[in-house]
Amino acid sequence: MTLMEMAMAVKTANDTNKTYDLLRDHYAQDCVSVEAGPMPGTDSAEAVGLDAIRAKHEWWDSEMEYVSGTIEGPHLHGDDRFALIFKSVMREKASGKEIPMEEVAIYTVKDDKIAREEFFYVME
Repeated sequence: MTLMEMAMAVKTANDTNKTYDLLRDHYAQDCVSVEAGPMPGTDSAEAVGLDAIRAKHEWWDSEMEYVSGTIEGPHLHGDDRFALIFKSVMREKASGKEIPMEEVAIYTVKDDKIAREEFFYVME
């Protein structure tokens, strides 16, 4: 799989709400996911391993609902990294509050799998 094909697979999976399929098919078992800061209830910004990343997705899905958004890119860098820009509106399930979000996601590919993902956004 080329870097562009991988980048498009990530973009399409996010755009069609197939992220769990993406994790299963395209993420390395020892993948590392790095947020801009620790997630609620954790003391680290890093989730290490596919099980930890799945748990992070499950937590997010339990707390937030997607309202609308766009994904820009992919923007390729060398032969092993690409970036996507996510612009979305999310709804906090507990309060119903809508939250505009923008983040840059940088993915590193190794041996045809996502080995690392990093998310850049403003923490409020």
